[in-house]
Amino acid sequence: MPNIHDENCPVGVVLRILGGKWKLSILCALLDGTKRFSELRRLNPGITQRMLTNQLRELEADLVVTRKIYAEVPPKVEYSLTEVGKKLQPILQQLEEWGRTYLLDTSATS
Repeated sequence: MPNIHDENCPVGVVLRILGGKWKLSILCALLDGTKRFSELRRLNPGITQRMLTNQLRELEADLVVTRKIYAEVPPKVEYSLTEVGKKLQPILQQLEEWGRTYLLDTSATS
């Protein structure tokens, strides 16, 4: 079993980039296309403005999300998945499928 705390461990890299309460939710929202900050905030009830900003900055630094700033007043900023980020789509769909199966399997035993 790999040591997930090793910086060269692929699973550790995934956990570092995608770990946290909000990143997967943000990425799922961006799978549907480009979103403005306010849209991402509305699609993630409970997230604070500061937390969304931090999570988007981290995803941008990890080259998963890109930010486009338009030169207009008021400023317009849009977020979208990079080509690397778009490669997460089948993985996120598999996680959703696993979650659905898990809920069915565990509700039958409760």
